[in-house]
Amino acid sequence: MNVYDFDGTIFPKDCSIGFCFWCMRRHPKLWFTFFPKAVKNLILRKKGKIPEYLMQREFFGYLTLIDDFDVQIERYWNKNEKKIASWYLAQKRSDDLIISASPDCIIGPIAKRLGVNYIATEFDREFGVFLNNMMYAKEKAYYIIDHGFPMIENFYSDSLADTPLALCAEKAHLVTKKASKVIDWPDLDAETMSKVKKKIDTGWNVHLKEDE
Repeated sequence: MNVYDFDGTIFPKDCSIGFCFWCMRRHPKLWFTFFPKAVKNLILRKKGKIPEYLMQREFFGYLTLIDDFDVQIERYWNKNEKKIASWYLAQKRSDDLIISASPDCIIGPIAKRLGVNYIATEFDREFGVFLNNMMYAKEKAYYIIDHGFPMIENFYSDSLADTPLALCAEKAHLVTKKASKVIDWPDLDAETMSKVKKKIDTGWNVHLKEDE
């Protein structure tokens, strides 16, 4: 079994942010009902005044405001499925597992199109809450170990925050240059481990911009 992170790994961008801007362009009211609060929470997080999970939960809250979610998510992937990395498509297997911090309601549709399994952050779109821990960093490794998944042959991610899961694989690969280049996972020397710890402690960075 090969395991892949999604955003920045086999997809060049963050699909949660991409879908957010997709929805704001189609539902302009979100620029007034959602976006100002999202920016405020980002600033509060950078100042250390709110925890990472709360900022993320509030950001994912835009999913509760999309009345035509099922229509929009299909249209989003109709346009963006072509951006899946060609190197991944060339080696894709039916037993692949995508594991992502993005919400399951966004990851699920593209995973099904690819015909692979997936694990993602469980988010309740009705109540705007997490149903479990965010599938980020150490949580990915915990999930794999706790659920008795078979041996991971190869693991791919763009983030050193995924080092805990990389250590569970026979071979780990770091993906760079917006999902276009695959290299060996770096040796875990003191300098690299310092970067790993910073990545995990900082949490998932949300940059509220989208260029398409």
